[in-house]
Amino acid sequence: MKYDNQNIFAKILRGEIPSECVYEDDHTMVIMDIMPRSNGHVLVIPKTPARNMLDASSEQLAACMGTVQKISKALLVAFDADGITLQQFNEAAGGQEVFHLHFHLLPRHTDDKPGRPGIMGDMAVIKKNADKIRTVINSDI
Repeated sequence: MKYDNQNIFAKILRGEIPSECVYEDDHTMVIMDIMPRSNGHVLVIPKTPARNMLDASSEQLAACMGTVQKISKALLVAFDADGITLQQFNEAAGGQEVFHLHFHLLPRHTDDKPGRPGIMGDMAVIKKNADKIRTVINSDI
């Protein structure tokens, strides 16, 4: 399968669609998921084209995983979380819906269950959660 440069994350990276960005470096961007399954649910994406981990370069994967770790630590603090769920899907049969490599990070608390997928979140709450994350990141955790 080929990379489709019209996918929603490619459009976000080009500034064609707005997003709530909480972190960005030379190689990755972290945005709030607009259909969050937990408070603080974010997506880590590479800035360069990759359909999923099956066609991503080792450099793209390394950059993403470094960001995954950094943001996971921030999520633990920002949401007083007990753990992090990391999800990454590959191809439709593997559950992938947007065909640009991305990693879901969900802050978790003991005994909680993630919300149902596909439900649009309250943008005011998403924005507030983004501010919490940015505050922790900017405090040099």
